[in-house]
Amino acid sequence: MGKTPDGRLVPPPHADERAMLESWLEFHRATLPLKCAGLDDQQVRLTSVAPSTMTLLGLVQHLAEVERNWFQRVFAGQDIPPVYEAEKGDGFALAPDRGIDEALADWRAEVARSRELIATASLDDSGTLSEREAGFVGDRRVSLRWILVHMIEEYARHNGHADLLRERIDGVTGA
Repeated sequence: MGKTPDGRLVPPPHADERAMLESWLEFHRATLPLKCAGLDDQQVRLTSVAPSTMTLLGLVQHLAEVERNWFQRVFAGQDIPPVYEAEKGDGFALAPDRGIDEALADWRAEVARSRELIATASLDDSGTLSEREAGFVGDRRVSLRWILVHMIEEYARHNGHADLLRERIDGVTGA
């Protein structure tokens, strides 16, 4: 497998479905911390443009919540609380005492748990959505295949947001 100049593994151009899905998800997971690299806690709290309150720190926290939701709650059926906010649970709200190092550690722990939960599962294995989520999807059950595709698009979209935030902070683009 090739590597990008920043060290991320490039997904293989030819692979089976499972390897392709997992490698693209890993590529996007590897992109997120690069967007925060070299920034201090004040910088990762900067928003892009009003009225948006989105920050790099908030994105890292949000993706920790997303990992927990899709792999632990939906796929594994675990009844566990949000990583951060008990009421809202989307991770975007910032706490004065939680910085980027803690948020990245939390996110990495959620990613590790996600990997463990799907390691031996089939792409056809399913998880169960909440009633609310099922209203959007049209079914209470979603396959691991569906979850992986969704996670790829979730990371790709938020890494795009991270690109814009990082460019506003210090002009760095790419990755």
